[in-house]
Amino acid sequence: MTRTPQPGGRSRAGTTDVVVIGAGHSGLAVSHFLSRLSIDHVILERGEIANSWRRERWDSLRLLTPNWLSRLPGYGYKGRQPDDYMSADQVVAFIADYASFAGAPVHTRTNVAHVGLTDDGYGVSTDRRTFTCRAVVVASGACNLPAVPVVSAAVPGGVAQLTALDYKNPQQLEPGGVLVVGASATGLQLADEIRRAGHEVTIAVGEHVRLPRSYRGRDIQWWMHVTGVLDQKYTEVDDLVRARNVPSPQLVGSNEQPFMDLNWLSDRGVRITGRLAGIRNGKAQFSGSLSNVCALADLKMNRLLTAIDNWLEQKGCPNFGTPAERFEPTRVPQTSCPNLDLNNGEIRTVLWATGYRPDYSWLDIPVLDRKGFIRHDGGVGASPGLYVTGLPFLRRRKSSFIHGAEDDARELTAHLAGWLAHSNRKSLSRIAS
Repeated sequence: MTRTPQPGGRSRAGTTDVVVIGAGHSGLAVSHFLSRLSIDHVILERGEIANSWRRERWDSLRLLTPNWLSRLPGYGYKGRQPDDYMSADQVVAFIADYASFAGAPVHTRTNVAHVGLTDDGYGVSTDRRTFTCRAVVVASGACNLPAVPVVSAAVPGGVAQLTALDYKNPQQLEPGGVLVVGASATGLQLADEIRRAGHEVTIAVGEHVRLPRSYRGRDIQWWMHVTGVLDQKYTEVDDLVRARNVPSPQLVGSNEQPFMDLNWLSDRGVRITGRLAGIRNGKAQFSGSLSNVCALADLKMNRLLTAIDNWLEQKGCPNFGTPAERFEPTRVPQTSCPNLDLNNGEIRTVLWATGYRPDYSWLDIPVLDRKGFIRHDGGVGASPGLYVTGLPFLRRRKSSFIHGAEDDARELTAHLAGWLAHSNRKSLSRIAS
């Protein structure tokens, strides 16, 4: 167990004002602002700093955001390749360096087993010691467990199953065909990698977000940054639940590929099918909505590109960069694939790229909804003194990106500081009476 003393800290053994659970970029950003406010706290991490990036990513993964956009409070990218994209190892180094820079009070290899209410706040039990505190910040992330659909139980026993958390590289796979289920960034990247490794690949496509890697000479993330798209607040959207469940965009961290989309995969021999609707008697059945789903993704992409063009017009820069352009529509196969026999040996592996979900099995507080997610308002939990961060569209559209942690952490810690001051006044009032 390691701990870097917090400047101005006053924690006694097991007693502190705030316990932050998780030493990824979101938890460390919260710690930065807690330190600036001189709020005593500790960070508990089940493994090492940036543990998910160390242990739960595939080998070839790269960030979807360029290096120049990787920043945390008071700290930014310092390398010589600002327009490149970090590998998982580089992300680990970036976050670990930030923890040292910030002097974060991290207890590594400290697994949280139980968080419950006490008379004065919360009790946090770990496999090493128990902490008492007045507030808890859950920064354990949104990707602790794979979100595998129940239909997986119907996959024939002779077909191997992997999730994106299990997958590291194509050498893991059985010889033969692979069915990739899911067409967000993860599904497309893995389908492309597995196809290049020599496997026949089929990808089942549901709702997705199609984007070009660059537009008018700049990275698409640059455009969404400067136009304010990523700064949209959670209070400004009509359907927040839907916004928080939008798939990650079909991008890849590479300047060598202008697109990572279904057309790219089709040109490389990947078979495109509709959404996996069910498996009956060993036959995978696919939805017939592929054309509509692809048309909607193209429509939304073009709306974004038009919004960028209009923004340039309003700024008086209509000729900025390269000329405006529109891209080839998604090519939908003329012959559909309504079902695929998983019994005949053609498909040897099903890879579930169907997203992730958080793990709150240790949280013994009545704040979870029927799907097992923490009920919160922009990160302010349903239990006083409980906060959550590091979730998609927590307070802004950029919340799920590394650079989105700063604004969320600043606002949440300000609220938390107010809560601590309020609870202090209540305690003094009780003593006086």
